[in-house]
Amino acid sequence: MMLASADRARDLEVFCAVADSGSFSAAGRGLGLTPSAVSRTLDRIEIRLGARLLLRSTRALTLTAEGQAYLAAARRILADLNEAEQAIADQSAPRGRIRVSAALSHGRICIVPLLGEFVRRYPNILVDINLSDGLVDIAAGQADVAIRGGPLADSALTARRLSDNGRSIVASPDYLARCGVPLTPEDLHHHNCLNYGFRRAEPVWPFRRDGVDYALKLRGAIEANSGDTLTELALDGVGIVRVGDFSLRNAVAEGRLVRLLEAFNPGDREVFHAVFVGGANTPARVRVFVDYLVERMNVKKDA
Repeated sequence: MMLASADRARDLEVFCAVADSGSFSAAGRGLGLTPSAVSRTLDRIEIRLGARLLLRSTRALTLTAEGQAYLAAARRILADLNEAEQAIADQSAPRGRIRVSAALSHGRICIVPLLGEFVRRYPNILVDINLSDGLVDIAAGQADVAIRGGPLADSALTARRLSDNGRSIVASPDYLARCGVPLTPEDLHHHNCLNYGFRRAEPVWPFRRDGVDYALKLRGAIEANSGDTLTELALDGVGIVRVGDFSLRNAVAEGRLVRLLEAFNPGDREVFHAVFVGGANTPARVRVFVDYLVERMNVKKDA
């Protein structure tokens, strides 16, 4: 009966140890075996091969020609086996570069502050983060993970929910002192309402009055492609904006921005997901990064 592959590999290790150390006792000490166990292993190999590999004497062990050939083959096989196992281990261990795409404002405020702890936890992972409000094609390999807000298009990609975020209408005290405080949503028609300049040909702000949802088309002098830009314009007293609450907390708490028309806030939420190519072959670096974001952003992992 043929020996199992693990036994064959062990035989090769024993033979190489004997050839390198020159004695059964030294080989046994290195492998945690008794000299008699080493001797039985060599006998078994020679019987299986039908050839003598070692010439034994009281003074030394000498390799025969067949032993020299077997030693060279054994070393090559063990080296190949170690290389193959290391390659598999490298694939499953969390290491390598991970390319992350996130929106400018949300990425800067909510994702970037989490990266320091992540790279301390996984020092063999290099995080390559790109903050842009343009969409990247995950399936085409433009990024490994994208943090996206809002509804997701149908696709074969995997999405893990990270957080959800409300929106508020705000302006600076300086703007309100100059232009007045809107008391109803309709008053906004008389104000400079700054909007996003992408995905929306006709900007619409939603409201709720007496339990009924409705929307108004509002216009202003500036459109921008990021919440950061709109928030900065509001801080500068340029106009009124409606942006994500995550970008407003400090400015509102410090009194640099004032929430408006909260009685008419419809309570809509923007959900953020980590989007990536899932499946059994997902690299470990992607899995641990997404798991980390889910952990730190405090939502259920199956949400």
